Amino acid sequence: MSMSFNQYMKDSIQPMRDDLTSIGFKELLTPEEVEAVLPDSKGTTLVVVNSVCGCAAGQCRPGVAQALQNEILPDHLYTVFAGQEKEATAKAREYFAPYPPSSPSIALMKDGELVHFIERHGVEDRSAAEIAAELKDVFNRLCQ
Repeated sequence: MSMSFNQYMKDSIQPMRDDLTSIGFKELLTPEEVEAVLPDSKGTTLVVVNSVCGCAAGQCRPGVAQALQNEILPDHLYTVFAGQEKEATAKAREYFAPYPPSSPSIALMKDGELVHFIERHGVEDRSAAEIAAELKDVFNRLCQ
């Protein structure tokens, strides 16, 4: 029995999802789920726009995981997957204005307002440790 292309893609992407869900991120799969949490979340919310690109695996997801070893952390952790749940990702990106769509990317929101954003170009040329250091600094300043 051959596997369908869609099932193959789903299976090949699952480990990329697990990189974040296994460390406490909740996936937002629909625009309704995004709308239900992002604008009204009290406190601080970290949103990772996940991606299949190499810099997501090499730097972004590991950098986020390292950042979560910090003493001070965001109150909420969410992720959307660019290229997979397109509508949910588009809805999340509405909250990241004025930044253009970028994946991977990392947003920190406070009481529903964007307070820090790392675009793809801030991920792809940096190591996971550099991304983690920036996020830890941001957590220490804004997640209190």
